[in-house]
Amino acid sequence: MRQWRSFVLGIAVATAAGTLARPALAQQEGGEKPKPAAREYPPLLDPAVNQQDQDQPQQTIQPDSQPLSSIQNPTVGTAEIRHSYWVPGITYSNAVLSNSLNAAANSGWNTTSFVSGNSSLLENWGHALLSADYSGGGFFSSDPTQGNGQYHEFAAAYEIDQRRWQLLTIDQFSYLPQTGFGFGGPTGLGLPGIEGALAVPLPGLQPAYMPNQTILNINGPRYSNAGAAQLTVTLGPRSSLTFAGVYGLLRFVDPGNLNSDSEIFNAGYNYEVSRRDTIGVTYTFTAYHFQGNPQAVGDHVGQFVYGRKITGKLALRLGGGPEITEFRVPIGGVSQKVGVSGSAALVYTLVRSSISLNYMHGVGDGSGVFTGSLLDQTNATWTRQLTREWNGRLMLGFARNSPIIATKGVTSPVFDAWYVGGGLGRPLGRNADFTLGYQAEIQSSNVAVCGGPTCGRSYTLHQTFITVDWHTRPMVIR
Repeated sequence: MRQWRSFVLGIAVATAAGTLARPALAQQEGGEKPKPAAREYPPLLDPAVNQQDQDQPQQTIQPDSQPLSSIQNPTVGTAEIRHSYWVPGITYSNAVLSNSLNAAANSGWNTTSFVSGNSSLLENWGHALLSADYSGGGFFSSDPTQGNGQYHEFAAAYEIDQRRWQLLTIDQFSYLPQTGFGFGGPTGLGLPGIEGALAVPLPGLQPAYMPNQTILNINGPRYSNAGAAQLTVTLGPRSSLTFAGVYGLLRFVDPGNLNSDSEIFNAGYNYEVSRRDTIGVTYTFTAYHFQGNPQAVGDHVGQFVYGRKITGKLALRLGGGPEITEFRVPIGGVSQKVGVSGSAALVYTLVRSSISLNYMHGVGDGSGVFTGSLLDQTNATWTRQLTREWNGRLMLGFARNSPIIATKGVTSPVFDAWYVGGGLGRPLGRNADFTLGYQAEIQSSNVAVCGGPTCGRSYTLHQTFITVDWHTRPMVIR
């Protein structure tokens, strides 16, 4: 309950801050042009951008102003939005699965239907921006091990942008019946808010700052939350400092899994070498704690970072450096390990297609199985406007979880998880979208992937999706 109270209190504080800041910011005269909503094009490519007639002017894209050492994913820029608005909608999605999500059940083909209500909000002031997305509802499954239940997803960000400093608060929450790694496949089921041209997608937190759920055979519902605050201070025309704090939690409803908490501090220095190129250094400390377990992990990471941005076309971020991991309870007599960490993010857009890549290597929270794990994770998305109406998407994800330190004489479990899929989508008039998709989830391990007597060392799940999203016309606030 303490974690739930912390989460609710954090949302209340962020909301109050936004309410109190609005009158003061609205009184500023001669300020800058209202800041647009951040648009993370891949994997959230806005079909309307590519559906414009050739004789119509292209949508204005403004530069991505977040610092290189930011805790958010980089973007190719922000699409100008002239009004504040909110949009409600509904979603129906049907998933047909080749077998149960529970690897031990092996129940054969089954189907699950999701019905949810969605809402997206964008509120612009002269020097501030509030963005929020929510999706939530129920699901009904013919798989007896899953049954019926509910799910919720929420993401919100509040930004204050002043001449010498910028403040960002962001929160990402989910309550899902299964792992969030690949949830919803190529449909929009795994993303909060409405779909289509009026969507308000937020540049999400980088994978290193999110609770990890990349081991597929963990069953049952779970909720996770990551709340963050980031301050950027401008030192001069080319340099700036960034400070951020993130608190994350991962909780499993069913027993048998490790609940975890993560407390993260991040600091970075950024220097613009040219209009497009930036270099920097970052330091990150993460403390991992596990409920009911005496182990605790302290992780120190230093990285040299390089970034390149071309507005509307390219966003690249590369980082790497040493990593020192300390253990409260020594493992095999070892209380410290020295290694390396690395991260990479790429967004590249063309006239009719786009590519998004993310990769990280380092220590994670263990995904409910380990008291901290050595994690390699990558996600890739390719989208393309096939015709004026139809768009296509291909997705690939991979994650490897293994012990940070192997114990001598004991088989150290290693879990490799994959998802691969694709989909086709098109608008149905001005207010609806249709998506047809397929995804395969594959997990292999050097130990049994579940505790049943028939469990092997691999698990494969095939899924097909049919999804229809509908939303009202935008309700303009001002």
